[in-house]
Amino acid sequence: MKHFPVGHPDVKFGRIGVVLVNLGTPDDLSPKSVRRYLKEFLSDSRVVEIPKLLWWPLLNGIILNTRPKKSAQAYRKIWLHDINESPLRHYTQQQAEKLAHQMPEVDVVWAMRYGQPSISTALTQLQAKGCDRIVVFPMYPQYSATTNATVSDAVFDHLKTLRWQPTVRIAHPWYRQEAYINAIAALLKARLNERESAPEKIIMSFHGLPERFINQGDPYQCHCFVTRRLIAEAIGWSLDDVLVTFQSRFGKAKWIEPYTNATLTSLAEEGVKDILVLTPGFVVDCLETLEEIAMEGKEVFEEAGGTHYDVLPCLNDSGEAMDMIEQLVKAELSGWEL
Repeated sequence: MKHFPVGHPDVKFGRIGVVLVNLGTPDDLSPKSVRRYLKEFLSDSRVVEIPKLLWWPLLNGIILNTRPKKSAQAYRKIWLHDINESPLRHYTQQQAEKLAHQMPEVDVVWAMRYGQPSISTALTQLQAKGCDRIVVFPMYPQYSATTNATVSDAVFDHLKTLRWQPTVRIAHPWYRQEAYINAIAALLKARLNERESAPEKIIMSFHGLPERFINQGDPYQCHCFVTRRLIAEAIGWSLDDVLVTFQSRFGKAKWIEPYTNATLTSLAEEGVKDILVLTPGFVVDCLETLEEIAMEGKEVFEEAGGTHYDVLPCLNDSGEAMDMIEQLVKAELSGWEL
């Protein structure tokens, strides 16, 4: 029973909320929608660390007038046309809805760092339900300032506007957590068992970063290699046959190596015919996994002489994914009475 002083406004409190946060996506396939998404994404100073005096004329004068149309064409290849949504939006929403079913004792919502629903909208929604303790769960296993830190920025920018702030936890990176490694390993083992013969090499392709970000202290590259080692151990493969590569370069700066496309080409030219590619840094399939890796990567490998290019889907909303997310979220809720 609530015991408020006479005349006190009615307020809701005492519940726990969880926000699953992914990167973002255009709302539809129109160049206008893609442009709006790209502008928000590429305007983030953690994503593009170029002085605005130099970057903004390039972004607004050239990039946002040329790239949206090209990006819209790429999105069209992987779009879920029957529901008119991107895979990233669809699977993130599915994950939130399934987690809410698995954990009815908490309120679960989802958000996009760039685009809708925004982090601010998600936090407002949870507070309206009476959540005064909230776990924000970035869907990025490996930490980077370009991903996890931008989520924190958006969360605390919202909190600065509030009179009554909820207690907020930002989930710790989970690149080496057993629940995550086991989930990836389970899907990988299942795929290997389905095949008539084992691939010659397994490629783990992660999103790239400019090399100077790593030199300035970003732990992302190290986290990726730890993930690779643990997954290789879980499936019983030698590190010599499980390679790490980095994709999605942008601009002229040097990015961390080895590059995915260059590795696909060199392997094929060296006589490797059969490979299996997975993208452990992405929890759900998106443009980078479905168009860049599954389509473009296949073309690159086969043009260089490869013959069997196998791609493992992301965790998406599989049973393995949902068990993993539930375990990780419950660990973050430790100490809070449910």
